[in-house]
Amino acid sequence: MNQIEILRFALRGLLANKMRSALTTLGILIGVAAVILLVAVGEGSSQSIQQNIQRLGANTLTISPSFSGGGGGGMRAPGGTGGNTGPRTQARQLSLADAEALTDRTLAPSVRSVSPVVNASSSTAAYGAASHAVSQFVGTYPSYFEAVNKPVARGTYFFNDDVLAARKVVVLGRTVVEELFGAVDPIGKQISVSGVPFTVVGVLKEAGSTGTQDADDVAIAPLPAVQQSLSGFGSLGQIVVQATGAETTTSAQAEVTAILNQRHGITNNNPDYRILNQATLQETVSEATGTFTVLLAAVAAISLLVGGIGITNIMLVTVTERTREIGIRKAIGAPRSAILGQFLVEATLLSLVGGLSGVLVAFVGTRFTIAGIEPVLVPSSVVLALGVSLGIGLFFGSYPANRAAKLRPIQALRHE
Repeated sequence: MNQIEILRFALRGLLANKMRSALTTLGILIGVAAVILLVAVGEGSSQSIQQNIQRLGANTLTISPSFSGGGGGGMRAPGGTGGNTGPRTQARQLSLADAEALTDRTLAPSVRSVSPVVNASSSTAAYGAASHAVSQFVGTYPSYFEAVNKPVARGTYFFNDDVLAARKVVVLGRTVVEELFGAVDPIGKQISVSGVPFTVVGVLKEAGSTGTQDADDVAIAPLPAVQQSLSGFGSLGQIVVQATGAETTTSAQAEVTAILNQRHGITNNNPDYRILNQATLQETVSEATGTFTVLLAAVAAISLLVGGIGITNIMLVTVTERTREIGIRKAIGAPRSAILGQFLVEATLLSLVGGLSGVLVAFVGTRFTIAGIEPVLVPSSVVLALGVSLGIGLFFGSYPANRAAKLRPIQALRHE
């Protein structure tokens, strides 16, 4: 008996019990689709998180105070410095002098730019009859735009001359522009921020939402102008440091830490500031999401195993029902390899059809947003899931196939 005849007998056997074959195929379909979809969700989640981190700049360090209550230490952030090893007697706020010290090329050769930042809280911007409460009204230096990856889509950002002259100019995010101006071109227009006039010189490129925060609900102005008019000349909210490159971020962090420890009189591992390293944070998130994706795939793989057990059960029932047929075929000369091959082909076909259907369902599923995440199809997961489904068909189909092939003709013919 040649291979074509074996395939023909296998197809005839499957089509003789269409409902049973369909239910068996459904088990494999669900397993394959679940593995591919869950891996796609994990990959989509990972890429979304990494994109949000990259918006802040891969070679960026964000320094912020870590005060807690009566001078207690702040918690250590991923990729940052901080401490909680004891009381701190003279906690100091971040100051403009701290930011200027970090620009010393001798002490910090790995630092490219330093941007001191203040945030004016409860800032309401108005233009004509429209008003909007800006979530983030930032006062800083021009280097801030590049450091945190906020390019300008229209107009321009402000310059060092604007900082030195404390000019009241502002660059707006897309949300602020839409709320205040609608379809009107905002460039050159004057808005009132808590009663203080600012001239719009640029509009930021749309960034989108980051979790529950709208990254486009922002306004950025020269640091002295914000301090004079809105926030006062107190401490800084943050200092954003841009390293000379992604590979020098770690050395830049060490240099910044040494300078601030010296200025703040830190002699133990309990600084009054913390440094968030975006590159290290991105590595940590990548590792965590990778583990999460593997866990999702492992959970989904259980359904593939269940589908394989279903194949065994169905094939055992099939062998029992077709015992007399097997006996007749063996009595007229069908070799053991033909019987074995037929049932293995049947099991493999069930797995193949279920696997391919599962791939199709998973592909369609990745076109939709799942739990707020846009799945990203991973080609390796498709190949792996399909390969495993075929392997399961061969593995779980081998026992029923061997049982059928080992039947003696006389015993098979006597079967009722």
